[in-house]
Parts: sequence; C-alpha cells; structure tokens
Amino acid sequence: VRVVESGGGLVQAGDSLRLSCAASGFTFRVYNIGWFRQAPGKEREGVSCINSHDGSTYYADSVKGRFTISRDNAKNTIYLQMNRLKPEDTAVYYCAADKRGVCNWRQDGFEYWGQGTQVTVSS
Repeated sequence: VRVVESGGGLVQAGDSLRLSCAASGFTFRVYNIGWFRQAPGKEREGVSCINSHDGSTYYADSVKGRFTISRDNAKNTIYLQMNRLKPEDTAVYYCAADKRGVCNWRQDGFEYWGQGTQVTVSS
C-alpha cells in the first residue's frame, strides 16, 4: 500500500496551491479519502473529506469556500485545491483512506496514511 502526497511548498498569503494524493495497493474507489493537517505544536485536524460512493464533500469551517477536494478514481488520485491561502494554513498536510460508510473525522478509522507534504504560507 502506498499513499503519497505532493504539491506542497512555500507561498505567500493569498496564493493558491494544489495538493495531490496518489494511492496504490488497495481498492481506491471504495475508500473515502480525507485531508488532514498538523501545524507545529498543534494536534492534527481534519480539513476535507470526499465520500467514495457518492462524491459528497466535507470541509472544516476554517477552509470552507477556499479549499476544494476532488477525486479521480481512474488515476487513484485525490486533489485538494487551496485558494486564498492564509498563514494559519501552514501545516503538514496528510491524506488518508477510510473504508467506513461515509466520511468521518475520527482519525482512528482511517486505515492508510501518507507521509505528508509541507505547506508554508508567509504573510
């Protein structure tokens, strides 16, 4: 099983980034996929999630209207488009796969995790 995030980097406030999460080794299309982030000194938190069966999407209040999650099952890839980035979005971003019925923010239910990609937003 491999889950690999990419697309992070150093940007200025107001800029955009698109993160990608490429998965292999499991039946990607039946898993809900979530994006999480962990800022220095803080707990990891849920950012966004997309259901496997109907494509419903979920967002943390802090990113609603700025971030968009999408999936391409043909490529076993999830994307997180991040617009109007803020310094408080600075964190390591992880994607994770969850086989429960619908997206659930409980992290202990996510079966597969990537190693993360760093996003740094300067003011």
